[in-house]
Amino acid sequence: MSSVTLFASILYLLLVFANNVVSIDYGLALRKSLLYFEAQRSGKLPPNQRAQWRGDSALRDGNDVGVDLVGGYYDAGDNIKIGFPMAFTVTMLSWSSVEFESQLVAKGELSNALEAIKWGTDYLMKAHPEPYVLYGQVGDGRSDHSCWERPEDMTTLRTAYRFDEQHPGADLAGETAAALAAAAIAFRGSDPAYSSQLISHAKQLFDFATKFPGKFSDSIPDLRQLYSSSGFEDELLWAAAWLERATEGKTYAEYLNQAASSGGTRSMFSWDDKYVGSQVLVAKGLLEGRFSGYGNLGQYKNSAEQFICNCIQKGSSNVQKTSEGLLWFDFWNNLQYVTTAAFTISTYADTLARAQTTLQCPAASVTRDELITFVQSQVNYILGSNSKGFSYMVGFGPNYPQQVHHRGASIVSIKEDKTPVSCQQGFSDWFNKNAPNPNVLDGAIVGGPDQNDQYTDKRSNYYQAEVATANNAPLVGVLARLA
Repeated sequence: MSSVTLFASILYLLLVFANNVVSIDYGLALRKSLLYFEAQRSGKLPPNQRAQWRGDSALRDGNDVGVDLVGGYYDAGDNIKIGFPMAFTVTMLSWSSVEFESQLVAKGELSNALEAIKWGTDYLMKAHPEPYVLYGQVGDGRSDHSCWERPEDMTTLRTAYRFDEQHPGADLAGETAAALAAAAIAFRGSDPAYSSQLISHAKQLFDFATKFPGKFSDSIPDLRQLYSSSGFEDELLWAAAWLERATEGKTYAEYLNQAASSGGTRSMFSWDDKYVGSQVLVAKGLLEGRFSGYGNLGQYKNSAEQFICNCIQKGSSNVQKTSEGLLWFDFWNNLQYVTTAAFTISTYADTLARAQTTLQCPAASVTRDELITFVQSQVNYILGSNSKGFSYMVGFGPNYPQQVHHRGASIVSIKEDKTPVSCQQGFSDWFNKNAPNPNVLDGAIVGGPDQNDQYTDKRSNYYQAEVATANNAPLVGVLARLA
């Protein structure tokens, strides 16, 4: 090959790469990522509802216990409202809004982000009617999973599950406290009265969690089948970290300092394992010059940085990657861990830049720009920059999942056909139908490809094709940062 031909080939590859990057509209992906939350709404929908194919649903939630539990979010492709992942979703939406507020403003999406948060926090506060009472779930898993119905047609049980002094759920209470404290910061400028209300609930819930320890899935075994908790210590740290940031209270800083040795370096950050989130929040505080006098907090920073180094392949125990470079954590809904990792790296990268320092990994010193480039590689893959040209965000790009595992999206909209779809009819007429969903679940992130970059677009493939609010919430901040 002549030098001229070689140069032309290299130039061509560079142009192709540049065009692939330019073709990804992060602003559009951001808009769609927030639109998705409107499709997950439960309750009475507002006049400005943008996901028009949805209707009002579950308007009697809480009637069985005499408490108004209408509202909130369905967590994934089913019709259950589960407090644990819902609260994590709200926490990550709030962190996205706090951390990348100016970027959300620049793209005209801050109001939509705050609306998404408030739809969750309004419900979470209703679910906390007394200091030591928290309703953690509405809906029965066995009943729901035996039916395939639109939320507007639900005939399944809407049991409300209560946690109290005799039935503790420190993990659930801690995560809810974190969500409300983080949201309080997000609303501090636009609605101080609402922010104060959120803080009050968050403090009470942290008190509940610390005084009555125990896993929610031990208190109510029926809840283990959906989101079983691995422990509550991480949620208590997570709540303390957010309450400290929201209130600057020494009590929470002292709690963090005393528990600094717990957790260690984690392998993932998720709705069930919040150690990385707590570690990054404390590490950011240290780099910002806060926490003077708390000598143990450096352990959080060390663990946070080791996790990031492992994600970017410069650590001592690197996270696996697929052959095309996507981070690989688990066979079931892998992208939920990719989006949390991407958020973690994004927020820490900017903190390092403001502190005028770099990340010291075992393999190399890493700059802010290098960290953001890595994040971009993960987001680009998700949005279609892969060998198949396949976007794992529904409705984004020309080629995306058509048979998403989602009841509402897979059945004709009640706005088009008001005839009720019965429990088993949903399976026979819609779930088993080999055709695209009639409703596009815009912005939803599916579970994603397997370890070999393969994806089967089938409604029955819930490991890969189901969506969840916890997948999307971290990506909101990342997309705002990239846009």
